[in-house]
Amino acid sequence: MHKIWLIVQREYLTRVRKKSFIIMTLLTPLLLAAFMVIPAWLVTISDSGETVMVLDETGLFEDKLEDKKDLKFLPLAGSLEQAKTVYRETDNTALLYIPNDFSIADPKGIKIYSRKNTSLQTQVRLENALEKEIENQRFVASGMDRATLERMKANISLTAINLSDEGEKDNNAIVTSAAGVVGAVIIYFFIFMYGVQIMRGVIEEKTSRIIEVVISSVKPFQLMMGKVIGIAAVGLTQFLLWVVLSMVVVTGVQAAFGVKAAPTPMEQLASGRAAATGEEVEDEEAVAQENGAAEVVGKSLNALSNLNIPLIIGCFLFYFLGGYLLYGSLFGAIGAAVDNETDTQQFMFPITIPLIISFIMSYTLVLKNPDGPVAFWMSIIPLTSPIVMMVRVPFGVPAWELLLSMALLVLGFIFTTWIASRIYRIGILMYGKKINYKELSKWLFYRV
Repeated sequence: MHKIWLIVQREYLTRVRKKSFIIMTLLTPLLLAAFMVIPAWLVTISDSGETVMVLDETGLFEDKLEDKKDLKFLPLAGSLEQAKTVYRETDNTALLYIPNDFSIADPKGIKIYSRKNTSLQTQVRLENALEKEIENQRFVASGMDRATLERMKANISLTAINLSDEGEKDNNAIVTSAAGVVGAVIIYFFIFMYGVQIMRGVIEEKTSRIIEVVISSVKPFQLMMGKVIGIAAVGLTQFLLWVVLSMVVVTGVQAAFGVKAAPTPMEQLASGRAAATGEEVEDEEAVAQENGAAEVVGKSLNALSNLNIPLIIGCFLFYFLGGYLLYGSLFGAIGAAVDNETDTQQFMFPITIPLIISFIMSYTLVLKNPDGPVAFWMSIIPLTSPIVMMVRVPFGVPAWELLLSMALLVLGFIFTTWIASRIYRIGILMYGKKINYKELSKWLFYRV
């Protein structure tokens, strides 16, 4: 055990002292802050408003197109050629032309002139304004009142409540799903990223013949376990630093620039405004929608507080480390069996297939039916349980299923470690021979 600990220390200290580790640890939170804050800041400095000149030969839209906070309509008179001349002498955004033969019954023929290609946002906003006024005039022509119609519309928002043994608790499908998916995604990329580091480290030591010196002092199993655990500690350290530094950097950047982070998709959905369309609303409507957004966010935070956070964090740490140790030992065995990275592809494919399948199935089936048979079996099988069970935990998993999954993951780790150690002890000192699956199967039963 002492020798394994020494190897763990060597692997850990060697990697955390590298410039690449320090740079990536510091750079990632900065990139995250930039991704969250800079888009919102750029919008605030670039959104100077638009002015559209309107030539309405029909008179149908006279004083009907209402100005918005950053969209102004400037009516014109005269012919189209005169309007074009006037437009060219200004810095206005565009010229909207409504011909004399335009009809509310058949709304065609409206044109928009601009110096350059019209932006999608401008075109969509003008179309929305025109469509709204055309609908208003059609309502009037048919004897209907738009305000009455709006009052007849119903906006239903269901409140989901869990009837648990502790009493009634609010829940939110989006919050619950996000809590599981975020953990599963982190585990997925962590296994790939640091599993490959184990494989490359073994290949490097093998090809440089350093391994021949090391193996004279420790057993192959001790070397493999020390490398797997050491790199796991490196990954866990980097992840925790990313979390802490990201919170500090994002908070600091927001305070320095005086802007809020870019709205999340949930907040955009709650406010009823999509940034891509640039659709604006009346001030009163904006206030109402912002209040609605605040209510949705408040309910989401309430639902988040009702989740079993300690259980989710505990399961995340267990499956985070358990999944890595299971796959890390296999990646180490691959590194010992080959002489260069080119030869690893044929052996990596069957190992990564369960990971990829569990990642895809988590989105397609597990989130739709977290208690279904597919979700159950994939959360029990050790090769897929680190990702699938992490998605299921926030929805509520019976204790016996969770304990069975954890026990099988531990047994799976022990089994894969045994297989990997049998391959590692032979392959680590073998050079210049192309290895296939038949040869690997023989190594499992060699006596050394």
